[in-house]
Amino acid sequence: MLRFKQYYRVETIDEAYELNQKKANHIMAGNLWLRQQNRTIGGVIDLSGLGLDQIEETEDAFVIGAMVTLRQIECSEALAQYLNGAARESVRHIVGVQFRNLATIGGSLYGRYGFSDVLTLFLALGAKVRLYHAGEVELADYVDQKPDRDVLEAVILPKKVEGCSYQCIRNSETDFPVLTCCMAKVDGVYQGTIGARPGRAVLFRDENGLLKDGITGESAAAFADYVRTHVVTGSNYRAGAEYRRKMAGVLTKRALMAIEEGGLN
Repeated sequence: MLRFKQYYRVETIDEAYELNQKKANHIMAGNLWLRQQNRTIGGVIDLSGLGLDQIEETEDAFVIGAMVTLRQIECSEALAQYLNGAARESVRHIVGVQFRNLATIGGSLYGRYGFSDVLTLFLALGAKVRLYHAGEVELADYVDQKPDRDVLEAVILPKKVEGCSYQCIRNSETDFPVLTCCMAKVDGVYQGTIGARPGRAVLFRDENGLLKDGITGESAAAFADYVRTHVVTGSNYRAGAEYRRKMAGVLTKRALMAIEEGGLN
């Protein structure tokens, strides 16, 4: 059972940041994983009063507040239209609607979870995170940093995505994923991610120009083979390393062909 000695419902980001500098305190987002722990913490910091639960669309980007739930992402018509349904596809399998009504994008990305569908998606799309102290940081850099005491305010998705597709394998409809994949064309360059390896998602860019002339069956197969041979996978009770490695190539090619066909899946 989770126990905490103090509860802070902050009124400003500055207040949240100052409280979070104390190691005994923890930011409470959806509180889904924290509450499963058997521990006592000094205090929880509640961000729900800061207005970070909105998806804002500007001319150049989508700004997704850290307290936006996965259900909000699933139901966002603006994101669905812009990403051709990829955002909805990435979250619709996650446990159940009740869970997605609580789980937040901020908690999902801050946790850098290996099983995170959300991380797989936004890493491939070239997203950034906005931190209170550090400012805007590329998500690709953020995931490699050790968790610190900064406060994640928002996820920024620049409008540079020209096509994308999200794919995953699950043993059952709402189970944790066996493997996740997202391919995208961002600012003219193809890149993709493989997650649930079972480690956290990793990014692959088309640095060798395998897709420079566009997506064909041959070029998609070549890039898929590149991903398959370079991705590092492991084994757990959901799947073995070799199976994951083979499926990384399969999902990559499937995602690329979906982009070429103008659809999602």
